[in-house]
Amino acid sequence: MPEEKFVDNKELYESEKRNEGKKRLSDDNASFLRAARAGNLEKVLEYLKTDTDINICNPNGLNALHLASKEGHVHVVNELLSRGAKIDSATKKGNTALHIASLAGQEEVVKILIEHGSSVNVQSQNGFTPLYMAAQENHDGVVRFLLQSGANQSLATEDGFTPLAVALQQGHDRVVAVLLENDTRGKVRLPALHIAAKKDDTKAAGLLLQNDHNPDVTSKSGFTPLHIASHYGNESIAALLLTRNANVNYAAKVSAFCTNI
Repeated sequence: MPEEKFVDNKELYESEKRNEGKKRLSDDNASFLRAARAGNLEKVLEYLKTDTDINICNPNGLNALHLASKEGHVHVVNELLSRGAKIDSATKKGNTALHIASLAGQEEVVKILIEHGSSVNVQSQNGFTPLYMAAQENHDGVVRFLLQSGANQSLATEDGFTPLAVALQQGHDRVVAVLLENDTRGKVRLPALHIAAKKDDTKAAGLLLQNDHNPDVTSKSGFTPLHIASHYGNESIAALLLTRNANVNYAAKVSAFCTNI
């Protein structure tokens, strides 16, 4: 047999062995991530003893800390953090473990992550904060804790939505109440009041106006809540705004109103 042929076969054999090793490594990584998601601490530790990368992630960028946080596996989260898991590692969409835990309403995990220094005001690719995600899913306990931990509720998404705005849109009254209690400077009332006017939601508008003496706040396009209420024919909200001395001259511009508020 010519030596060249033997060399070719040897290289092929070694290449196959390398591929098998990569496959085993990939399988081990997947099993490690499954163990974290299932809350199987014993298995997680077994894989870490074999030098599995604690920050390895799946094709979507989800790592063990993300998966354990989503499912509320406090013991796994604590262990991963104690062993050096990157606390603010982000998925392909820019979500950290704190985003994921907040979205899932895992309050204990949220507390642990913040205690370990997770960034409370980190924004994803679309501008979502952990607070926004918790507000969107009606997790009032998480919302309250995030606010107590320094969450900035004036941070908005790419579309200009704040946590209060999305809570109002979804009808999450408990979250709305918590956000308003913590809105000491009135910074988040603008988009929320406009949404209430569009929905003819007098209950929400009443809450928003309770301690606010200016019903004529304007959007970036210069529209007031009364302007919006007039455009959509929402008489109840318009009447409420007028009782709060809303400026009727703004509503007189309704003929020039366009749908892009």
